Amino acid sequence: MNRTRLLTTMAVFVAIGTIGAQILWFPAGIAKAYPVQHTVNVMAAVMLGPAPAVIIAFMIGLLRNLLGFGTILAFPGGMIGAFLAGYLYKSFGKKIYAALGEFIGTGVLGSLFAVPLANLLMGNSVGALFFFPSFLASSGAGALIGWLIVIRLKQRSLLQNI
Repeated sequence: MNRTRLLTTMAVFVAIGTIGAQILWFPAGIAKAYPVQHTVNVMAAVMLGPAPAVIIAFMIGLLRNLLGFGTILAFPGGMIGAFLAGYLYKSFGKKIYAALGEFIGTGVLGSLFAVPLANLLMGNSVGALFFFPSFLASSGAGALIGWLIVIRLKQRSLLQNI
């Protein structure tokens, strides 16, 4: 993929993730669940690889925070999930591993990283168990949607090299 096409595809994913967060979200415990972010992470991991997926997750988190409808917790979950999704897909070559990587990376590891980050930057010392259900619900729903989309795109031969 040439550089212009890569950057354009990344920009489209950032736009989908940023706008989608405003359109589709649901309350999940103490946080809001944004499954579109996780859907984008799985799709970007499969289509572009780990590094672009992490950059996309960072940009979505940054824009959501700048626009006032995100929290600092968008960074650890989104970026760790995107990396693990891309890494597992690259290692095993199966789309289900991208979804699993997103679920584990965001739902488990991201929630654990959110605890000290929330304590340090938000002055809130809420335990990991409070973040865990919210992160699991959001990442589980989004990873499932992303997995179904990439499977469907492959069946329809709409994307090359997936």
